[in-house]
Amino acid sequence: MALTLIKEDGTGKPDANAYADVADGDAYHEGHLYAAAWTAADAGRKAAALVMATRLVDAEFQFNGFKRSPSQALQWPRFDCPDPDANASALVGLLWRASNFVPSDSVPKGVVDATCEMARELQVADRTAAPPGEGLKYQNIGTTQTGYDKSDRRPVITRVVQAMLSKYGSLVDGGSGVVRLVRA
Repeated sequence: MALTLIKEDGTGKPDANAYADVADGDAYHEGHLYAAAWTAADAGRKAAALVMATRLVDAEFQFNGFKRSPSQALQWPRFDCPDPDANASALVGLLWRASNFVPSDSVPKGVVDATCEMARELQVADRTAAPPGEGLKYQNIGTTQTGYDKSDRRPVITRVVQAMLSKYGSLVDGGSGVVRLVRA
């Protein structure tokens, strides 16, 4: 059975499975220096990468605000997610408040672009696979010994994608117990 990519358009679709479609990915990668993995893929592989990237973004990030509808399939669209790029310095009162948040009927371009970037990275390597040497401290093969640092792990979500998404929420890592406080 072929994959059907269903792009979230800001309406809170209950069957959406991606924040970007192949056309979005193609447009994003036009200006990318390292787009070879993306441009070499066929449309079916690109669609699968975008769906997988969306799953990982939703699983690994806690976005600010609240889901628009309990029936929507993905984390976006959202209510009350501050828009750090809003130019609200000249606005006052209720108009300022409304313009200071991502519109609740959209998926921010930053989320779409981050999904496209993550989809390219997934075509380069399986970022969900266990790292080499997981569970080992040292590996001996003949006269060669290899040591593994358990704290040095490649993140599932790349650092670039984390940076792209950080304005809308924070990575869920379960590590320090520190949470990001956002005041409205």
